[in-house]
Amino acid sequence: MIGKANLIDAIAGTNRGLLASEPQKQAILAAIANLEDLNPTPRPLEASNLLDGDWRLIYTSSKALLNLDRIPLCKLGQIYQCIRVNTNSVYNIAEIYGLPYLEGLVSVAAKFEPVSERRVQVKFQRSIVGLKRLIDYKSPAEFIQQIESGKKFPAIDTPLNSDKQQGWLDITYIDNDLRIGRGNEGSVFVLSKT
Repeated sequence: MIGKANLIDAIAGTNRGLLASEPQKQAILAAIANLEDLNPTPRPLEASNLLDGDWRLIYTSSKALLNLDRIPLCKLGQIYQCIRVNTNSVYNIAEIYGLPYLEGLVSVAAKFEPVSERRVQVKFQRSIVGLKRLIDYKSPAEFIQQIESGKKFPAIDTPLNSDKQQGWLDITYIDNDLRIGRGNEGSVFVLSKT
């Protein structure tokens, strides 16, 4: 599909948005809008087979995520959003790299509730921030299994007040390997299925 190829080309070299210039950001937003018009799944929340799984962020305009790269001596690694439709759970995981042996991660666990054909209300429930070695982090899937089993981590592992920590996300495009979302703070997210 030409629209999808145009978006991937526009994103190339921007390091998930960290290196995107203003003209590149405008070109990416235009490519996103064009692709959203061609969404093959008009009711994405009914397509649980497409939605479920582990997604890797390839572009965002979210300042909250991109600012993780500004932590001294640290660089932002891969960012994942892992969706478990059967439990209405979503896990955001950002890997952080820096000094040897001090690689870390920032993770948030949340529940989502469909409120329309394409919008979910997200209520954040738990935050985990720590060193990968101490947490024994190997992969997003294994980490999520540990969270779901109720494991308490040797990290900053805190419950969040879901009444205060919430937002919404519109899924504006989804196919077998690409998903686009627009959040309540005006951010866009482009993810590829892993």
